[in-house]
Amino acid sequence: MNIKLKKMKNKFYALIIALFLYSIGSYAQDVKKNDSIRINQYGREVKWLSLNGEAQDGILNFTSDDKSYSLWFDNRIQFDGGIFSNDALNPIGNGATIRRARFAIKAIIWNNWYGELDLDFSGSAVELKDAYVKYTFDSGDLNIKAGHFRESFGLETNTTSRYVTFIERSLSSKLDPSRHLGIQANHWKDKYILSGGAHFNTVGELEEVTLSQDANKDFGLDEGYAFTGRVVYRPIIDNDKVLHLGVAATYRTPQTTAEVPNSFRYSTRSYSSINRKKYIDTDDILNVDNTNMFDFELAGAYKGLMFQSEYKIVNVNRMDDLSSVNIDGFYAQAGYLLFGGKYNYNKAEGEFTRISRGKKYGDLELAFRYDYVDANDFDAEVYGGSAEGYTFGLNYHFNPNVKFMVNYVYTNNDRYANGKGKLYIGHDLNGDLTKDPADVIETNGNGGDDFGMLTMRLEMDF
Repeated sequence: MNIKLKKMKNKFYALIIALFLYSIGSYAQDVKKNDSIRINQYGREVKWLSLNGEAQDGILNFTSDDKSYSLWFDNRIQFDGGIFSNDALNPIGNGATIRRARFAIKAIIWNNWYGELDLDFSGSAVELKDAYVKYTFDSGDLNIKAGHFRESFGLETNTTSRYVTFIERSLSSKLDPSRHLGIQANHWKDKYILSGGAHFNTVGELEEVTLSQDANKDFGLDEGYAFTGRVVYRPIIDNDKVLHLGVAATYRTPQTTAEVPNSFRYSTRSYSSINRKKYIDTDDILNVDNTNMFDFELAGAYKGLMFQSEYKIVNVNRMDDLSSVNIDGFYAQAGYLLFGGKYNYNKAEGEFTRISRGKKYGDLELAFRYDYVDANDFDAEVYGGSAEGYTFGLNYHFNPNVKFMVNYVYTNNDRYANGKGKLYIGHDLNGDLTKDPADVIETNGNGGDDFGMLTMRLEMDF
């Protein structure tokens, strides 16, 4: 009897242990199941992925194991200073500024979708730069993007300010349309790029947005549109060298971001954001029907040697049998990396990107640029002025994220570059300064405010 009782007890204990182990297993499965569930702030169950954080050349990046999701920050600080010659006809104050204070978040989700939000906080104001969505097809060489971004016009303009060779872009680059709302398709192979899109107003600055909204509210005006395209051909391209030939064109109707409806205006500062004077300024060209712009690109690189140039033409076509207005400009520049580094070319975007340093401790870049713009059209009675600039640059690249730039620029303005009649351009018969081109007694080629400047920049990308 005792033996039977013992056997029954053993079976009972075994049953208890089995039930206990089963309950633990069930609990573990429930915990694992619950641990795999995520509820978002809107009460929806969502799929989730673990992310791996890493610094990629100083840029913080979070990526999933299957590479279907990635998020990173792309920030930039540019601290600038400028010293100007004291023999300018119009005095210029020396100073320092934060040229750019950029904060950007970029993400790839579901493999093919890319989103970007890029803001600038310099000048104690928030300005929207890029805000768009892009879909890249599985082939990897075709994408479509929509939102606010740079149009496919202008090699120098489309090169990010992280990697431009000089502290400020050329005078003629201000002719480029730059960022606007729109939709654009891009296709590329090793030898070519094809890009084109439809574009509308810009929403980068509050003043421009306000003007456009008021034009809609008060007058019911259409905001304007543009069609822009670019073709790039690369007869030579490999790891060490590239030859780049490009052409771009755009057709544009007047936009309501202009202060005066149905107008066009070209104005630009002179190689510095510290000097706030705009010497070249056409003022508002009225009764504009449309504008046509063309851009021709020639660039190339061989290891540590690079050259780049563009020629731009703008035709402003007016209504009421008024004559068209023609503006043009160009630049040519070259750079050389003294410590054995190499220039790199982004074949998907058709532009130069970050250099490869020749030494672990950095590389020194020597550069020169000549540029010219002519905003005078005497037949159309538009006197916006013309100017040429000679820029010598010395850039030290400490690492992939930090560089120091020094530019010396000499600017030669003509007698019509008087900032809409606000600036002195020479002397009259009495020897007094004058703002009127008709009163200038200096011989041709000697009128205008000519001066030099030394500018510096410390930049960090992170």
